[in-house]
Amino acid sequence: MRETDRETPNWRSGSAERPKGAVIGSGLRGQPEPSQMDANFRISKGTSLMSSNHEAALALIADHSITATVRVVVDTLLARITSQQYTTDERLPSERTLAGELGVARNTVREALDILEKHGFIRRRAGSGSFVKGQAAPDDATGGVAAETSPLDLLVMRGIIEPDMMRLAIINMSPRAIEGLSETLSAMEGVQTDAAEFARLEEEFHRQVARGAGNPLLTSCYDLLIQARRQSFRAALNRRHLTPRRIQDYQRRYNTLLNAIIARDIESAVEFTKLLLIEEQKLLLQED
Repeated sequence: MRETDRETPNWRSGSAERPKGAVIGSGLRGQPEPSQMDANFRISKGTSLMSSNHEAALALIADHSITATVRVVVDTLLARITSQQYTTDERLPSERTLAGELGVARNTVREALDILEKHGFIRRRAGSGSFVKGQAAPDDATGGVAAETSPLDLLVMRGIIEPDMMRLAIINMSPRAIEGLSETLSAMEGVQTDAAEFARLEEEFHRQVARGAGNPLLTSCYDLLIQARRQSFRAALNRRHLTPRRIQDYQRRYNTLLNAIIARDIESAVEFTKLLLIEEQKLLLQED
């Protein structure tokens, strides 16, 4: 038996389904909190991780008549975003959690989030929370390629990349990385009707698989595919086809896929990946 087989539980043993909400191992530990001094230093100096449009947004924020307490919250959250402690598309902790963590009132956190949203650092969705927005400049060359990619071109490239990406991920993913996939699937299973939220979590699932492949160039290539998936045609496709019933069907399919990943069953996982792509092709061509 391989070492990875001993380290990673197989939910398929004795059951065809992974227990809903189940996680693997001991859970991820949180990253250490940056000190407020470090946070303010990064903001005042303009960290190199920030793009020029974010620096312009900081200048706009400085023009607002906000209290010192709100500014501390804004600076702290910006430091976490620009240092990628909160990564693109990641959901921020709730207002209540942030208020308790930072020792401020919830309305203070809410005001800070309003400012961050106004200047394009986060997006907020009623009932779902606040999410980090991408930091690439709008005239970024890769963004232009994504915008010009047709739905069919996107599916062709996914068909080329995703099966081999899945194969590499199963070989290289650590138990902790697979735990992250399980947590993302648990969040997907909690979605009933919100097509946009389900699509966001689906993207995150695939991004985690790409990172798990252990090839930074592959990860960057897949990030470009995700940008292409976010174009307007993708949003329209979600609204038209991601019905509650189809969301449930996808949840079952991803559950099966995760079981194959946990079992290190390369053949089954690659086959499920191909079937998911065929399903998307049918939806695109409206064959179903």
